[in-house]
Amino acid sequence: MSIATLIMGESGTGKSTSLRNLDPAQTFLIQAVKKPLPFRSADWKPVGQDGGNILVTDDSARIVKAMGKTIKPIIIIDDFQYIMANEFMRRVTDQEVGNQAFAKYNEIARKAWDIFTQAQSLPDDKRVYILSHTETTESGKTKIKTIGKLLDEKIVLEGLVTIVLRTLRVNDQYIFATQNSGSDTTKSPLGLFENEHIENDLAAVDRAICDYYGITTPTKE
Repeated sequence: MSIATLIMGESGTGKSTSLRNLDPAQTFLIQAVKKPLPFRSADWKPVGQDGGNILVTDDSARIVKAMGKTIKPIIIIDDFQYIMANEFMRRVTDQEVGNQAFAKYNEIARKAWDIFTQAQSLPDDKRVYILSHTETTESGKTKIKTIGKLLDEKIVLEGLVTIVLRTLRVNDQYIFATQNSGSDTTKSPLGLFENEHIENDLAAVDRAICDYYGITTPTKE
């Protein structure tokens, strides 16, 4: 069983930047939205080029297939919320009424669930990091941003994973929060991280996860 981790945070709080120290030779990056990486990334190349490790797609079926096919031990899904949002926007002008409109939200929810399920169904040495934006509910709780009520009321995506980190900017530093604040869905296993706040370095997080779970193919220094 692979280890799936959710990295959530507002735009500009360091989600994509946290990839900066990962070895691209060991990392498969799936971008729901094509955009430059926010760090020097000459060795990060599109699939199809020599040594390419970036696939741009928001098609859930293609993402699930690509996750199962790659031999790289680390898989990143960046801008996960756009997999849902892009599907919604493509259909926003459809003349859907009644059951058709309801079915649209069910289909979006099912595709998101498929990705989370696949993220935990890969070989034991695989680590999957799902990066997504947050939203704050009327009750003041900060959670992963979703589309429709089904994912929140029936599924709860954070409940499908053991580790949920939140990106924050505190005192001019970009960090990962590792423990629940009482008003968000952040969580991590007992003893995985020593501190409530750690540097937003996904390579360091990956090494900690490998050590904690006894995975023998950690990210290179």
